[in-house]
Amino acid sequence: MKKLSFDYEMMLTFSGPVTEHRFQLRCVPATRARQQVVDVRLDVRPSCHLDMQVDSFGSVVATGYLPEPHDSFSYAVTGIAFVDTANAKSDPEKPLYRFPTTLTAPGPGVAALTEACRARVAALGPGAGAVARAEEVMHAVFSAFTYAPGSTTVDTTAEEALAQGRGVCQDYAHVMLAVCRSLGLTARYIAGMLDGEGATHAWVEVYDERGVWVGLDPTHDRLAGDTYIVIGHGRDYRDTKIDIGLFTGAGVSQTQWVNAAVHEVGA
Repeated sequence: MKKLSFDYEMMLTFSGPVTEHRFQLRCVPATRARQQVVDVRLDVRPSCHLDMQVDSFGSVVATGYLPEPHDSFSYAVTGIAFVDTANAKSDPEKPLYRFPTTLTAPGPGVAALTEACRARVAALGPGAGAVARAEEVMHAVFSAFTYAPGSTTVDTTAEEALAQGRGVCQDYAHVMLAVCRSLGLTARYIAGMLDGEGATHAWVEVYDERGVWVGLDPTHDRLAGDTYIVIGHGRDYRDTKIDIGLFTGAGVSQTQWVNAAVHEVGA
């Protein structure tokens, strides 16, 4: 088990004043089967009332409204997470994680990678567990990609990313999800934080025979251990968007600054 402090900050700067700003944040890590989260603080600027709820995926959702003119918007969430992957509790499976989504639907490229992974999995023998099979997929996805920030967008599908062989953690995760689900594995998308990333990170969890969700990180080609903090999970990126919003402002452009820091306490 590790005790981790986390600090996630985001700032939007607008080229002119905006009004009628409605936003929704999924930036707060919550206590889950593998982590306990305490001392959480969420600050939003300009300050406003936040309506706090939990969605159907177990993610904390903060909704707010800023009617007055403002030329910047920021939030920061801090806290402590106790992460104990080895002793993660069992959790419901949810059948929806077995099926493709718009961002993970297989095309010819994903289908070819799936068949290559099917052969790798078959070589493990009939007794191979879900995590061992998923590790073979993870290794194949890692080998198929070059990490290249800016080469994709949040709307790039698994098939599109795989075709160009370049992408970021979201793309690695989407391709791994597409292949895992095609092989009959129950797998879900994870948004979270990891020491050294400087921003949020994405990886995959697979449901194993014990009834436990096990994390695998195809971007780094390794199991997701106690240095990984989960913010939210879903079918793909769209279920775990950290922040979304709408505002009124004629011809207004925006720039974004993000920083995520995770440190082991007492290390």
